[in-house]
Amino acid sequence: MRYYEHESLITPMRNSSNRRRYSDNDIIWIAVIKRLKATGMPIEEIKRYAVLRAKWDTTLTERMEMLIQHRQSLKDQIRQLQEHEAKLDEKIAFYQQEMERRCSDAP
Repeated sequence: MRYYEHESLITPMRNSSNRRRYSDNDIIWIAVIKRLKATGMPIEEIKRYAVLRAKWDTTLTERMEMLIQHRQSLKDQIRQLQEHEAKLDEKIAFYQQEMERRCSDAP
């Protein structure tokens, strides 16, 4: 949480003992930040999204466009990972066949 504070993504309230107090909205926003981060969105993009979010309804289109672009980036990464997986599957199948062939050729 302090990392997100340091990055100016959240600013929790403080109680009389100067301890952080997270509102329900803070908790929801932190979940969004974590989700974006988990999907690989760079922190600078998350910051940009946060700035737009703070402007409310006037930035709905821009925020949606950011998410659409990020989704496309994720789809590209997924496609690339699937290609890598397919190549690994081919190589594993080759090794399995080769091992089976060698076992069947053994006297």
